[in-house]
Amino acid sequence: MRVSPSERTLNYAILIFFSVVVLTPVFSIVVTAFAPANAAAARAGAFHPENFAQAWVQGRFGTYMATSVLIAVIVVSLALVLSVMAGYAFGTMRFRGEQVLFYLFLLGIMVPSEAIIVPLFFDLRTFGLTDTPWAVALPQVAQSIAFGTYWMRAYFKSVSPSIMDAARVDGASKGRILVSILVPMGRPAITTMIVLMFMWTWNEFLIPLVMSPSGEFRTAPLGLAFFQGQYTQGTALLAAAAVMVALPVVILYFLMQRHFIRGMLEGAVKE
Repeated sequence: MRVSPSERTLNYAILIFFSVVVLTPVFSIVVTAFAPANAAAARAGAFHPENFAQAWVQGRFGTYMATSVLIAVIVVSLALVLSVMAGYAFGTMRFRGEQVLFYLFLLGIMVPSEAIIVPLFFDLRTFGLTDTPWAVALPQVAQSIAFGTYWMRAYFKSVSPSIMDAARVDGASKGRILVSILVPMGRPAITTMIVLMFMWTWNEFLIPLVMSPSGEFRTAPLGLAFFQGQYTQGTALLAAAAVMVALPVVILYFLMQRHFIRGMLEGAVKE
């Protein structure tokens, strides 16, 4: 279908408009992050990259970032492996209670963490897990598996049965089919799932707040909230801290952008 010049111009105008709407707040935060933090800094000049170092030290973001990385690695690694395996079972196998069990998985998507966070805290405290990385990570693993199972099931259902039939004829086991054939083919869908899981885990606020009452395992977003309230009211340092907290997600997205977009369009859409 041919697109007329006027339609193309209108499409670009709409895209540019919404890009400006979305990027303007981001641009303003970045500009503020390099602004003078106080009157003395204002007299020294208008560009102050030292705001990042000052915010990093005052807000203890080295510790918070390390905790966030640790939690994200645990959550994404466990959820990735378990989601691929569960999605493979639901997408390619038929067994008794399949639908009931799959809908049970979906409860993890439909039930918000706010509804279960209090009883979950007492359950984990009974097992002595509160104020540990596992108390922060395991609830997020469960939530991520719920989404990941749904996502990977859709991908595995989209794979042509003839591919798996040919592999079985060649003597490949179910595990070999998954590891050697379906996982490499599903790289865009898996990459998209990794980016989404990492983003949700990195930005999680409520679970680290409740599961680590002593504050020993505060993550970066939680540390940012405490930084605003306890250390400074200066917008420049606060903006610098916000940029640092958001930067890992932005970097991961740009590194995996091509696979992410392809996965959104193809990996888990086909039925």
